[in-house]
Amino acid sequence: MGNSKAILIRFVNSAAFIATLYGSYLLILLSLPYIHFQPNVEFLGTKQLIYHIDLWRISFYIHVFSSPIVILSGLLQFNRRILNKRPKIHRGLGYVYVITVLLISGPAALVMSFYANGGRIAQTSFVLLTFFWIFTTLMSFLRVKKGDYLSHTKWNIRSYALTLSAMTLRFYASMFDIFEVRMGPKETYILLSYLSWIPNLIIAETMIYFKYPQYLLKGRLD
Repeated sequence: MGNSKAILIRFVNSAAFIATLYGSYLLILLSLPYIHFQPNVEFLGTKQLIYHIDLWRISFYIHVFSSPIVILSGLLQFNRRILNKRPKIHRGLGYVYVITVLLISGPAALVMSFYANGGRIAQTSFVLLTFFWIFTTLMSFLRVKKGDYLSHTKWNIRSYALTLSAMTLRFYASMFDIFEVRMGPKETYILLSYLSWIPNLIIAETMIYFKYPQYLLKGRLD
């Protein structure tokens, strides 16, 4: 890898890390109003017809409060210093990420996806998102258990790209507001439901194509 290319990758990696860290901070701020468990707070104002459903309500709070854990533990998986020089920390954070996605946040998100705003089309998007999120996380875990670190990293990139759908949905929603995109509320939410994760996967595959996993694992693959 040429020196200029390595510098560019390092710069992009650092910028993405900072942006995701800032996004995590904003996501935590968005979660704070829900700590009082009031039924009319923020997003819950659109869910008054189903708020009484215990399974949905419990799933909502589980997903909201576990999301920052998933995002932060996942983000640190891509820190080269931790990955190559602090493998025990990397492994511990990996277990936190996998357990939270597979056993806590993922199942909660699946329940929520069946009740998503926007009707069947948007609900289908969120069901697919959750399925691929759980699947890619499981594949990442299975690959590392077999010692296939390169494949593990590729699947982890895909998994984390889907983890960030919570951020990208809000990013696109804010862009719609800034540029005054004129669509009906239902149509807007349907479009956002797909924009929140499909472009993320495309970016993930692009990163894999340009050998970002090899860059991360340079210390282990050499």
